Amino acid sequence: MKHLHSGKVRDLYETPDGLLLMVASDRISAFDYVLEPGIPDKGEILTRLSLWWFEQLKDVVPHHVVSTDVPAEFTGRGVLCRRLRMVPVECVARGYLTGSGLVDYRREGVVSGVRLPEGLTDGSRLPEPIFTPSSKAPMGEHDEPMTYEEVAAEVGEDVAERLRRITLDVYSRGAEIALERGIILADTKIELGWDADGVLTLGDEVLTPDSSRFWPLDQWEPGHSQPSFDKQFVRDWLLSPESGWDRSSGEAPPPLPDEIVERTRSRYVEAYERLTGEHFRG
Repeated sequence: MKHLHSGKVRDLYETPDGLLLMVASDRISAFDYVLEPGIPDKGEILTRLSLWWFEQLKDVVPHHVVSTDVPAEFTGRGVLCRRLRMVPVECVARGYLTGSGLVDYRREGVVSGVRLPEGLTDGSRLPEPIFTPSSKAPMGEHDEPMTYEEVAAEVGEDVAERLRRITLDVYSRGAEIALERGIILADTKIELGWDADGVLTLGDEVLTPDSSRFWPLDQWEPGHSQPSFDKQFVRDWLLSPESGWDRSSGEAPPPLPDEIVERTRSRYVEAYERLTGEHFRG
């Protein structure tokens, strides 16, 4: 196989028959840095959870997975996929206000061109889910919010409308299923691309703790940062006095302590088990 690319979390190879082998590592990233050490079993959790979600979403949008029959060293972490021509836009849906969306809202009352009601706070549920796309920045740089009109100028009105519809449909299905399991899906990011027949297809991963914010329903309380089943826990530690890291310094973050690594792993495992109903044997 030919190695094509290594991203923050995944490694990509091309097989002799033209398929792509996508392998999820245990690496974890935050604030555009790959952190040390990795989170044990994270790659397998992300892969298995994505495969489960692809099955739940197959009537909403086709996906790129062809097979999980991969070389032994990648078992559990690798999937064979169709090659896609990726859409040059990050497709994001938000049902709740937090993260970068909250920052933009506090500054001007608008998120990706969508004006929101006054009086919302961290963790507020939005009147309805919204499409909040962003640019795809090169590795190490920040994605920038885009308005729907900017997306339409980039890819055309017809494609922009399909991106919005698919993104919101994926979010709505995911939020419905998660809520049945006592979990709030606050927001999510998906990757879409065209297959060889020109069909918009779901790629990369979907509805994992790396691409989404998951909150326990019974602890949801707007007005502050929510407990989570995702890597927000790592972000919060990095920004705390305990880490000693200054985000504006330009220096890489410090290594993650053993306790943070283990607690992060337990959150990923709990998200997987609560969503799928399956026991994770790592």
